[in-house]
Amino acid sequence: MAAAADAAELPEDRADLMYHEYTGGGVTALGPAVLVRKSLLDRFSLSASYYVDMVSNASIDVVTQASPYKETRQEYGVGLDYVYRDSLISLGGTTSHEPDYTADSLSVDVSQEVFGGMTTVAAGYTHGWDEVRKHNTPGFSATAAHWQYRLGVTQVLTPRWLASLNLEAISDDGYLASPYRAVRVFGAWIPERDPSTRASRAVTLRVAGDIGSRSALRAEYRYFWDTWDVRAHTAQLDYSRYFGRQWLVDGYFRYYRQEHALFYSDNFTSEFRYMSRNRQLSSFDSLGPGAKVSYTMWSVPSRYEVKLNGSYQWVDFKYSDFTDVRTGRPYSFNASVFELFVSATY
Repeated sequence: MAAAADAAELPEDRADLMYHEYTGGGVTALGPAVLVRKSLLDRFSLSASYYVDMVSNASIDVVTQASPYKETRQEYGVGLDYVYRDSLISLGGTTSHEPDYTADSLSVDVSQEVFGGMTTVAAGYTHGWDEVRKHNTPGFSATAAHWQYRLGVTQVLTPRWLASLNLEAISDDGYLASPYRAVRVFGAWIPERDPSTRASRAVTLRVAGDIGSRSALRAEYRYFWDTWDVRAHTAQLDYSRYFGRQWLVDGYFRYYRQEHALFYSDNFTSEFRYMSRNRQLSSFDSLGPGAKVSYTMWSVPSRYEVKLNGSYQWVDFKYSDFTDVRTGRPYSFNASVFELFVSATY
């Protein structure tokens, strides 16, 4: 964790090759990912990425309302960073495709150092547009648009400590439901109906610093709220330490708690204009530890460095008002996230 806000420096030239895997709740998503970044003329940095999710889905929504399925999602991304004096300007674009969903986005971010580099102010904007389709239903097609605004401040508190405050606002418009999901009304199943607009806000506070013995500590809290009456709290604590010159180990613990949306119910007792049984809009909490390990395999100062990185996170999900209709009890499951990648800077 650095003790300065180096916003006016270009990202270093690098190449990453990763394998990732998520398993939990009847869903498995795995695949490779590649990132390449190269600077030009000491003022520009170009990047390109490729990400694949091979999904095998037998989640509770699928097994209780449809048949398990397999599909592949591919995402492509490009980026351009430009340094001008104490400012860093970043442009980016992504496009992802799967059999029944297409998502595209464009983004711009600007960060500026002020007060002699002690403070960094950052602002960003992303616009995304999606096309939603439905398997075996050629006539079904819907669209959704998304606008995201970001504003953040990072402050050097002492030679060893940093603090940052970040604000985020998101507006969504269009088809925001799922063509596959249904709700229960007195036990009968009917298609869900979500509002076509949503406005979300989030504020995040982070504090990070060097605590001696080649160790660092970071604490983070995030509060989220939206016009669907969803309220969420996230807290995370990280500890990092170097062991020798080649090993860096990071351990962390994350907790998340959410209150359900205004129009959510596990089993409605009357029919309303908007109704959802999306468990992601229900009341639930999740918690779990995670660990990251980085090993420097080869290093030549000022020339290149090759690292082997691995991470693992275990998460326990517990739902308070979403029922497993197969058992009649509140739903819960465990998930794990694994990543292994080689990173080279040059």
